[in-house]
Amino acid sequence: MCSKRKETTRRLARRNIRFIRAAFSIVKAIRITPYSCKYSKKIYTHYQLFVLILFKDYRNQRCRDFIEEIGDMDSIRQELEYYIMPHFTNLQKFFCRIKTLYLRYAFRKTMSLFYSNDDLIPVIEIDSSGFTSGYSSHYYSVRTGKIRKHFLKTSISVDTD
Repeated sequence: MCSKRKETTRRLARRNIRFIRAAFSIVKAIRITPYSCKYSKKIYTHYQLFVLILFKDYRNQRCRDFIEEIGDMDSIRQELEYYIMPHFTNLQKFFCRIKTLYLRYAFRKTMSLFYSNDDLIPVIEIDSSGFTSGYSSHYYSVRTGKIRKHFLKTSISVDTD
């Protein structure tokens, strides 16, 4: 029984590493600047933070829980070249700063991995999802008078054949 559990854990670790590598190549291909300005602390690159946001959404977790779990995964930390894990607020702040254009480019690059420009896609399914960037209460926003929309709406289409 213990060997099955270890095998399942190894399989999940390999799947996570493959996802990280694929996400890293896509993020590098969309040509985000590595740092926001020349005076930044240069501890984390935009590539690393973007990949962490994609991986967080892939695992369907909140920022705080996600960062705690990633801190224990040495193979993921080595793949992302993290010596110090970022605080969960770093991901939230980066997500607020990132432009929607980069997410569109990332989805476009992902689609180009599977299809060329001249391929006909006869049947597709479209799914939409929202990325949440902040977790402030709606009632707090109403009380302070600052109604905020801190989410990005994204859509993706998939060939079902």
